[in-house]
Amino acid sequence: MKRGHVFAFIALAVLTVLALCLNLGFGSADISVSETVGILLRGGSGTAYDIITKIRVPRALSALILGGALALAGYLLQMFFRNPIAGPFVLGVSSGAKLTAALVMIGAAASRVPLSSAAMVGAAFIGSMASLAFVLLISRRVRGMSMLVVCGVMIGYICTAVTDFVITFAQDSDIANLHSWSVGSFSGMTTENVIVILAVTVPALVGSFLLSKPLGAYGLGEEYAVSMGVNVRLLRTALIFLSGLLAACVTAFAGPVSFVGIAVPHIIRRVFRTSKPIILIPACFLGGGIFCMLCDMLARTVFAPTELGISTVTAIFGAPVVILMMIRGKRGGMNG
Repeated sequence: MKRGHVFAFIALAVLTVLALCLNLGFGSADISVSETVGILLRGGSGTAYDIITKIRVPRALSALILGGALALAGYLLQMFFRNPIAGPFVLGVSSGAKLTAALVMIGAAASRVPLSSAAMVGAAFIGSMASLAFVLLISRRVRGMSMLVVCGVMIGYICTAVTDFVITFAQDSDIANLHSWSVGSFSGMTTENVIVILAVTVPALVGSFLLSKPLGAYGLGEEYAVSMGVNVRLLRTALIFLSGLLAACVTAFAGPVSFVGIAVPHIIRRVFRTSKPIILIPACFLGGGIFCMLCDMLARTVFAPTELGISTVTAIFGAPVVILMMIRGKRGGMNG
């Protein structure tokens, strides 16, 4: 690993710790830094202790892990389609996961059946796989990534429209939080949620990291990958499975979060100036976590006590990056 890459990883680690501290220290409740540090180090009791340990810590950790998962999902999809404009939100993967997760939530509330976190992830995974299947079918019939992206956006709009229609007629006290979830939010996270998120994300991260070597060969072309002994069909299947699982986990717990899967991998590539997956996979995960933690902090503090949807903030910072990517792509040709 080059010295510049080492320094970049150190910077990401420092930014991760800084973003965590900011998320724990800022909120609608006025809790001093010294009091926050004391609670984290020594424990305690009372209102401040409950706010830090039961609200802020699970929320910050969820933003870190889910943000990293979404950025990694975007990177894997970009490798699959070999284009930096691909991502879970743009290709409709997040919207498909949102639709099936919402249907399961509404069905469980209507039948008074307890809904587990695993069931939510499973439902979202089915939706994400269905959306990806449509995108793959379309990719065989259209030429050019621009048309594929447009088709993915249309799939996303259809899924979002159906979801909004269902939510509109599901005014039930048991699913009052469905409206905030449908626009993206890290609020309401619990320690149990964080455990389930880790149980899904960590194996997917490890699996992605183990694919680094064949991914590097695949990035140089299918013929080269085959000559290096890579099972391309199996690799592509693994990419679809892992990216769909990561996107589904994010959607199940936080709802749809826009532009992270496109913007963060692009920024990381620009910072590290490399195309090696063994470096970009962990870097994208850390970068996505930092990006989502900072956006979540802004979402809940800028207009406090009113909280913005997380997708609103991520779009403000992520969309300009995508626009710059497309402008540069028109000038010099995209590759990815």
